[in-house]
Amino acid sequence: MSKKPKTAKPKKTIYDRHLDRNPANYQPLTPLAYLDRAARTFPEQTAVIHGDLRRSYADLYARCRRLASALAERGIGRGDTVAALLANTPEMIECHYGVPMTGAVLNTLNTRLDAAAIGFCLDHGEAQVLIVDREFSKTARAALEKAKVTPFVIDVDDPVFSGDGERIGKLDYEAFLASGDPDHDWAMPGDEWDAISLNYTSGTTGTPKGVVYHHRGAALLSLGNVITAALPQHAVYLWTLPMFHCNGWCFPWTLSIVAGTHVCLRQVRAPAMYAALVDHGVTHLSGAPIVMSTLLNAPDGQKKPLPHRVHFLTAAAPPPEAVLAAMAEAGFEVTHLYGLTETYGPAVVNAWHADWDDLSSEERARKKARQGVRYPVLEAFDVRDPETMASLPADGETIGEVMFQGNVVMRGYLKNPKASKAAFKGGWFRSGDLGVKHPDGYVQLKDRSKDIIISGGENISSIEVEDVLFKHPAVSAAAVVAKPDEKWGETPVAFVELKEGGEVSADELIAWCRERLAAYKLPKQVMFGELPKTSTGKVQKFVLRERARSET
Repeated sequence: MSKKPKTAKPKKTIYDRHLDRNPANYQPLTPLAYLDRAARTFPEQTAVIHGDLRRSYADLYARCRRLASALAERGIGRGDTVAALLANTPEMIECHYGVPMTGAVLNTLNTRLDAAAIGFCLDHGEAQVLIVDREFSKTARAALEKAKVTPFVIDVDDPVFSGDGERIGKLDYEAFLASGDPDHDWAMPGDEWDAISLNYTSGTTGTPKGVVYHHRGAALLSLGNVITAALPQHAVYLWTLPMFHCNGWCFPWTLSIVAGTHVCLRQVRAPAMYAALVDHGVTHLSGAPIVMSTLLNAPDGQKKPLPHRVHFLTAAAPPPEAVLAAMAEAGFEVTHLYGLTETYGPAVVNAWHADWDDLSSEERARKKARQGVRYPVLEAFDVRDPETMASLPADGETIGEVMFQGNVVMRGYLKNPKASKAAFKGGWFRSGDLGVKHPDGYVQLKDRSKDIIISGGENISSIEVEDVLFKHPAVSAAAVVAKPDEKWGETPVAFVELKEGGEVSADELIAWCRERLAAYKLPKQVMFGELPKTSTGKVQKFVLRERARSET
């Protein structure tokens, strides 16, 4: 057996002498520096709009420093976790800066999760502080009762929120900020590889995995957003994408690069969106297909003509041509993106060629359905054989696994070395998605090997839903697949085999799931019958997907 070849030592050259790194020529990359620059350069520029609130970049920077100072006074520092269960409000933007300014790690929690899942995240991330909006206090209280950790709880009482909810913490957010120093001398990260945020994503087992981002990746993906979205200086961005989702695709940091304006929005409702688009001169917004459907399907009385063309960035399932045509007619220019939580959100774009505008409607739809090519800040994106790691031919037919390589790929999964090793096997991040590569190099997804359903931009583990169905006493077997949905992109459909003599209705099974799952994970349809299986007993989900598409 031959020995493993030694790595050749790099040849020493004249450029390796007396040209070392020092503070003058090397600083760790971090998106925190973007806010410092924006506040110094455009201190009076409007940074945040929320209801009647207007806040300048000077004010935003001072509040972020107050938050960092107050957290540091409580002993929060490098490697500590601060969890945030917040809506798209100014406080969430401030957390994206103030928390990492202490060296701590921000864990933005999905507000749609149930108490058990939030409790798991708090425990797994070892949260020492929880900042929670009054709207989610009931779920937060139940999560804290289930959790082993006892974080210091800070309440956010947003005046825009008029619904029910109570304060459950020891201190109000504004009072906590008042204890901090607006001139706090925060520190850059000691290493750009330091963790900046923690995001939980569901795997095939339904157990959340903690995806760890570093300062370098967040800084680079933010720059990639500016380039890909063609953000002008003082862009106006409407928050229709949850900031808890992949840190809002890094846009909380991105906007500071161009000293742009954050227009906060608690709920994605057509009247509020159209009012914001017109009243604030919104230039960009992001979201899943559901946001487009909400805009397009609004009653005529709620719609308003847009003062200029608005850029809409969408991910998840590719929008149908009819939706794209309707969006264009309504004044929106849609860009199709692709990525995963593990890649800081979108890191791939369907970069549009001007001459494609001259194609037929059918051909344009085919082009738009492709996920595309890598962001400028992603080093490599390919379709490869998962066994040999060979790059597959660009023939539009050979299916392989979609893989990423570069600085905007996560550090790994928190406290899960086995999963991290599997994800990085062969020196590439394995997405688990299956796709083809077209002759022009554009990649198109064909299936999701992890059986993850993307509904409204949120991941749903089919296995998690199946596990709940299996637990019903009348159910013998269950399989859950995605069904294309014009509004949500995809919705879960359940196929169920009943035990001999077992009796249960579709409505009863959905009610059973409602007691055990977050609302967005519920199957929208239940079909009964024998499940198609291979000779080894494995369920043929591709057959079920076709059945789900053909049956209403």
